[in-house]
Amino acid sequence: MVVSSSSSSSWYQLFVKLNFYSKIRRFMKKNSASKRCHDEPASDQVIMDRGESINHDHNDDESVILQRSVKWLLFGSRDEKAVAAGEIKRLAGDDLNRRKLMAELGVIQPLVAMVGSEYNVSHRRLAVQALLELANSTCTNKALMVEAGILSKLSIDISVDASTKHEFAQLIMSLSSLVNAQFLIDSSKILPLVLHLLQSDSSVDTKMLCLGALHNLSTVIDNVGSLAKDEVVHILLKLSSIKESSEKALATLGNLVVTLMGKKALESSPMVPECFIEILTWDDKPKSQDLSAYILMILAHQSSLQRTKMAEGGIVPILLQVALLGSPLAQKRALKLLQWFKDERQMKMGPHSGPQSRRVPFNSLTKHDNADQGMKLMKNMVQQSLYKNMETITRRANGDSSSKLKLLVISSSSKSLPY
Repeated sequence: MVVSSSSSSSWYQLFVKLNFYSKIRRFMKKNSASKRCHDEPASDQVIMDRGESINHDHNDDESVILQRSVKWLLFGSRDEKAVAAGEIKRLAGDDLNRRKLMAELGVIQPLVAMVGSEYNVSHRRLAVQALLELANSTCTNKALMVEAGILSKLSIDISVDASTKHEFAQLIMSLSSLVNAQFLIDSSKILPLVLHLLQSDSSVDTKMLCLGALHNLSTVIDNVGSLAKDEVVHILLKLSSIKESSEKALATLGNLVVTLMGKKALESSPMVPECFIEILTWDDKPKSQDLSAYILMILAHQSSLQRTKMAEGGIVPILLQVALLGSPLAQKRALKLLQWFKDERQMKMGPHSGPQSRRVPFNSLTKHDNADQGMKLMKNMVQQSLYKNMETITRRANGDSSSKLKLLVISSSSKSLPY
């Protein structure tokens, strides 16, 4: 038998209504012994666009309010949906069981639909606030939001006030935590809004929420492809240079740099390695020092080009300072880097103490060759002086730190990354 689309739709709506009222009856029976009346209007009273305020009847208990709110969300007008979203937000904040029940009653899908661009900003904000409450402490509700298409709705570029931006960032951060429950999140759908919020005039708290979302996403290897882009890496590098946001940004970069795509993206940035070398000098941010040293280790490992760039950026004296005065973890990482620079110098200089140069007949050298040879000799002399200063500083350090530095720098030959 062939059923028309209109007939199928009506039957579906009837099924939804019957299912809805059945669950409401169960809920009312469960809570009949603990009815509560409202003596005053709710604190988060909804003001509709037409300027009217919606107050509750004093005789309405929460079961009736929930029944009406769910009905309006599913079958009401836009204004009724807005009022219902405000009620869902208020009721969902009370307990976890009620949030789960609301999800079973089917409120998540219409709330997700309200986040779309066809609704005005105030309606969308109410929907986001309600979803935030529903997502609290329940991965199931978060997963239902993702399946309902919330990521596509949130990716819409919007121009709203600071408080609304903060609420959007809160929801994104909440949803991104699903990766900890092995639930796959498509980061390419979140990134547009996250980047918009990070680049706009957002508050520090909003940017920290966005960084938290990026860090959650970066823990999953499947998301590296969308995160290891020049734009994302550039923003993370800029935020890592700001002390307030450095730790979270560096932690995200640390997750990216261990992958081939992430390492290449960092190596191609003009801010690397100078950005990380500067962070090594932050004595008041030991965690940032640790993370910066870790990233520099990954970049320098088996890469003479990166080690050359670091040496030219003046990293050796700073590593000496960190090795003597930094946190225990930063000291270990600085010593490992110093060992690599020492080994590389020994390979370049050979067994003799003086600068090495092969004898070339004077007549065979052009003027350009003479200049190049002179520059090489000068560079070798400067390197010799630098490393002699390094040894002098080490000897003058206090006994414990000096002996520890000398022992590790001279004896260690491993090329692994144990720290």
